[in-house]
Amino acid sequence: MKLIIATSNPGKLKEMQEYMLKDIWELQLKPETLEIEETGQNFTENACLKASQVAKILGEWAIADDSGLAVDALDGAPGLYSARYGKTDHDRITRLLSELGDNPNRLAQFICAIAIARPDGTIALQTEGICQGKILYQPMGTGGFGYDPIFYVPQLAQTFAQMPPEVKREISHRGQAFKQLLPQLEKMFN
Repeated sequence: MKLIIATSNPGKLKEMQEYMLKDIWELQLKPETLEIEETGQNFTENACLKASQVAKILGEWAIADDSGLAVDALDGAPGLYSARYGKTDHDRITRLLSELGDNPNRLAQFICAIAIARPDGTIALQTEGICQGKILYQPMGTGGFGYDPIFYVPQLAQTFAQMPPEVKREISHRGQAFKQLLPQLEKMFN
């Protein structure tokens, strides 16, 4: 069964394929010319908006996610603006660490919302995964991307950037969201 991913990013396609049931779903990117404005007030609203609009426009099942980093001491920032907090990963990390300064409250969480929409645009499923952690004072590790070098997971005593990819996939916010989504998806189509 075909499932359109509400992104034109081939990296996102590869990442989602690692979670999805490959024998059931054939994942495809949305056309690059199809732009969806993210006007939601939270990650779930944005995921639902993207999935719904792509599904309706293309007349196909669609999946979308929206995710970001929420830092307690910054009132949830960068939040919805995680990807736009700077031009590069280095800029985003530098800005975040600068805004946090020496604040001892380093609690943060990565949040991922996923939505699947029917061809008519109605939302069939939605989930949200959260991974709790802390923001380090300086980056550690060379793997991953984005905020991974400063996002520390205490129970594993590692940043996302220090973890093997399969460990990160298992415990990450995206991993948690897919753990909830896949059983519901299987039930819906069996």
